[in-house]
Amino acid sequence: MATFLYRLGRFAFRRRHLVTLLWVALLAVAGAGAATAPAATSSSFSMPGTEAQKAFDLLEERFPGGSADGATARVVFKAPDGQKMTDPANKARVDKAVADLRAGSDQIANVTDPYAAQAVSRDGATAYIHVSYKVNGMELTDATRDALTGTGEEARDGGLTVEIGGDALQAMPETGTGEIIGVVVAGIVLVITFGSLVAAGLPLLTAIIGVGIGVSSITALANVLDLGSTTGTLATMIGLAVGIDYALFIVSRYRAELAEGREPEDAAGRAVGTAGSAVVFAGLTVVIALVGLAVVNIPMLTKMGVAAAGTVAIAVLIALTFIPALLGYAGKRILGRKARKALAEGGNAAGAVAEAADAAKPNAGTRWARFVLRRPVTVLLVGVVGLGALAVPAASLEMGLPDDGAQPTSTTQRRAYDLLSDGFGPGFNGPLMVVVDGDKAAAAKAADTIKGLDSVAAVTPPTPNKAGDTAMITVVPKDRPSSTATEDLVHDIREKTGDDILVTGQTAMNIDFSQKMNDALLPYLALVVGLAFLLLMVVFRSVLVPLKAALGFLLSVVAALGAVVAVFQWGWLGSVFGVEQTGPIMSMMPIFMVGVVFGLAMDYEVFLVTRMREAYVHGERPGEAVVTGFRHGARVVTAAAVIMIAVFAGFIGASEQMVKMIGFGLAAAVLFDAFVVRMAIVPAVLALLGHKAWWLPRWLDRVLPNVDVEGEGLRKRLGDEGGRPGEPERELVRA
Repeated sequence: MATFLYRLGRFAFRRRHLVTLLWVALLAVAGAGAATAPAATSSSFSMPGTEAQKAFDLLEERFPGGSADGATARVVFKAPDGQKMTDPANKARVDKAVADLRAGSDQIANVTDPYAAQAVSRDGATAYIHVSYKVNGMELTDATRDALTGTGEEARDGGLTVEIGGDALQAMPETGTGEIIGVVVAGIVLVITFGSLVAAGLPLLTAIIGVGIGVSSITALANVLDLGSTTGTLATMIGLAVGIDYALFIVSRYRAELAEGREPEDAAGRAVGTAGSAVVFAGLTVVIALVGLAVVNIPMLTKMGVAAAGTVAIAVLIALTFIPALLGYAGKRILGRKARKALAEGGNAAGAVAEAADAAKPNAGTRWARFVLRRPVTVLLVGVVGLGALAVPAASLEMGLPDDGAQPTSTTQRRAYDLLSDGFGPGFNGPLMVVVDGDKAAAAKAADTIKGLDSVAAVTPPTPNKAGDTAMITVVPKDRPSSTATEDLVHDIREKTGDDILVTGQTAMNIDFSQKMNDALLPYLALVVGLAFLLLMVVFRSVLVPLKAALGFLLSVVAALGAVVAVFQWGWLGSVFGVEQTGPIMSMMPIFMVGVVFGLAMDYEVFLVTRMREAYVHGERPGEAVVTGFRHGARVVTAAAVIMIAVFAGFIGASEQMVKMIGFGLAAAVLFDAFVVRMAIVPAVLALLGHKAWWLPRWLDRVLPNVDVEGEGLRKRLGDEGGRPGEPERELVRA
């Protein structure tokens, strides 16, 4: 693989005009497609095999034209202090709002009169209009939404408080300026790392272009592939982070090759052939982990994973082709002024001078590695115990999906949620829909059974279909939709009413989704960790090193989950991170963290440990090999991790709880994995294992393929065991 990538890097360097033109053209085509594509008309959510989905499908069949998947809205009115919604003046204003809604759009299926539907609170201070639409939230026109948001303007003028909730106001999440700050921080880190604006600018430029192509493609295909609004945000988050990191590895290796006195074209080829191999491996692991989300069998999650994986694949291709093409334009300007001057004066001696300087004055990575080697047991215990303590809250993990109660208090959806909770009880924000597959007697029996259950606030009379073989019952829980009490109620209804009674509705769908994610977590984790072990065994030709890497990855993920639980479920430091409403952790969070962090952890593992293995194979003692790996890789891995953390942390400022939680969780996971596991626990374990760390049974060594991630075979073919490449290199290029 290294030989192929070497040729690819040199080709891109020589044909830089063609390669650059192709990538710019691809960006233009994707951008044009996104600009001209129709807006996504659907964001359907289905979960094959769940009871909520079966009930939904039954409603579609037995209540044709009922728009079971249609958007809904609730317009909530609250009277001023001392007044009631039943007062003639206030009632007239609500009646006017009902009439305006019914006449406001032909997409409306039904508008309930709160006075006829008994949708007025007991104290008379609050009332709400329930609006149902013929189409889902993504298919609503701007005129329909304007008619909804404009409802109640006259009532507001009369002193009433009017707020609107429901999925009819579904909109793209606002991420604010957080991700821009993340990119700025990344730029600062790159400048400090490289000491060159040109070198710092290349990873940022290529990462932004890669994300632009990926997100534009997602936008262009959103209508065709039924992609949700969060898909593009996830692709941006992951694509930007890995795009910068992968480019960073290539540029860093190119600078190292130049410092050894190589010509720019040869340096670009070698950078892609060596560091590019690690990029391919790391990118492949992220792609496999994201595509592996398909095992959960939830179409929406599968699409999100595939879309994000596509953006990662683009980042890998850009690192292998576009980066060396741009290096062709930059040449030796990729180095700082002092380095270029030293290179011009010293020629090939520059590398020897640099190595002598390193030996005389060890860098931070060398000093840290030597510290760990002196106290491996202490470092290992501190790292494991520290992450173990952070992981404790994960034992209390409660999974669910955020509702309007998790929205910022500045939104009308959250204020409507609070008004309904105060006036009618929190359960009114998430009523359950019970579908009875039976006649009138069966429906009546089911309603009576449900009334006798705990946590039930109200049960409406059964509503039969025209054929009389199916009925709907609305059940209002006592607690809020995302509470454990409501989840227990759903299970109670299903257990005590028989197989012909199905529970659905948004709340039940969320509960089933959480259960499905919970059931899939262990199989998915086994798949990912098993894959990590096999791939690392191929790369490192060892059994214990992959085992250590997989266990360290699990430790960092569980610790990050513990931090997420502490902040978003328990509320610790919630005000610092903008958490206005605690609640269950988003159901897909554990699986997303496993999938994404797995790839990133393997990225750092490969970059650090392959240097150690190379040194060990060349005769260094195990401790010396660890120091060598840190001397060459610690600075780049540290910069990559800081950049990754900055990009992910930028999404903590998002308005949507789901995006905020993903950003926080991934930033915490990278922090723990890069700086505690890879920088502390890994060298401590390797120091304790010594020669045993690199043990591999002979029969297994013969069976496993030789991937040559660090390009050892490439260097032998180039004939530069001790000096500059000569004739063998030219023969390889011609080949």
